[in-house]
Amino acid sequence: MDRRTDVLVVGGGATGTGIARDLALRGVDVTLAERGGLSAGTSGRSHGLLHSGARYAEADGPEARACLEENRTLAEIAGACVRETGGLFVQLSEDDPAYFEAKREACEEVGIPTEVVDGDTAREEVPDMSEDVERALRVPDGVVYPSRLVAANAADAREYGADVLPHAPVTDMRREGGRITEVELGGEVDGTIEPTHVVNAAGPYASSIAELVGATVELRPTRGVMVSVDYDRLEPVLNRCRDPDDGDIVVPHDDEVVLGTTSVPVDDPEAYERADWEIERSVEDCAKMLPAVADAARLRTWWGVRPLYEPEEAAIDARGISRGFHLLEHADEGVANLATIVGGKLTTYRKMAEATADLVCEHLGVDADCETATRRLTAADDPARLDALVAEFDGQGPTDEDVVGS
Repeated sequence: MDRRTDVLVVGGGATGTGIARDLALRGVDVTLAERGGLSAGTSGRSHGLLHSGARYAEADGPEARACLEENRTLAEIAGACVRETGGLFVQLSEDDPAYFEAKREACEEVGIPTEVVDGDTAREEVPDMSEDVERALRVPDGVVYPSRLVAANAADAREYGADVLPHAPVTDMRREGGRITEVELGGEVDGTIEPTHVVNAAGPYASSIAELVGATVELRPTRGVMVSVDYDRLEPVLNRCRDPDDGDIVVPHDDEVVLGTTSVPVDDPEAYERADWEIERSVEDCAKMLPAVADAARLRTWWGVRPLYEPEEAAIDARGISRGFHLLEHADEGVANLATIVGGKLTTYRKMAEATADLVCEHLGVDADCETATRRLTAADDPARLDALVAEFDGQGPTDEDVVGS
């Protein structure tokens, strides 16, 4: 395969496929290259929480507002890619009540709908909830099925003319005159792309992609473990109402719940330790909210790596790094047609894609508005079709493998 394209998007997670969809809808010729099947990286190895913004409300108001806005947008456009379950931030007897109040006040300031309920009322909704739960804050959290979401975005992009290459790792890039001129793709493609612009949406691998042309992306990736256990009696997402820490999220699926997560820095997003203590701590701490999960059968365990970007604060604890996204240009490094998008969350992937597509269209001289916030995703109302697309794009991740195709 040897061809030209307006934009080569490197990375087939939610952000990469979202960018490809956005650009294709604007009439841009797009090629998307992923090395190991769509959603093979961070997107498909998340805990699947559709954020309401409440988790970040007191620490990062703008990011919380972005989560709330995108939560509502996905509810409109994503159909069976998401599930509106609601969520509870629960305060245990050992938790600081002042933090609960700060959370509630911050949510109110951001505009996140909340309702305070006492422990007994919370236990009526979640009968197995711990007796140590004193009160809870109801928020509009939900669940996202990333394999379906990524496949739907890729299918939309393809429908509007994009080439989607799920097994096409970037093996080399050549630069001449301050621009990338050729990109070598291996795998099933084994050919050369001549792009006008390149978007690096490779998540935790963004640094290694940029290095191919002498550019720098300073990431501080962290790993986190998720444990799926056999439990079918939970409807709302449970969040521990305290400073973010290990084992403070329980995400419901149909017959399982996902427990998570940890945050441990890694040097290599491919080769890193998978420690048993992370599993045990996550289960133990989640069981403080929902004791039944401690003895539930463990069905799947997986780790994901977050592509956090914070070069100026690399010494701080990883949980303090902004969860907002960063859109980088590399012209000052001698690569005028390369942009990198890192950070962010699965919930805000569409917003990240829109910002990136706006930048690329500006460089290409394309005058077209973003349509992704109002146009419903391909097959959004057809779970079977969505799951067929997941299989077609080799996009099954561990997060939702109990739901997809079931």
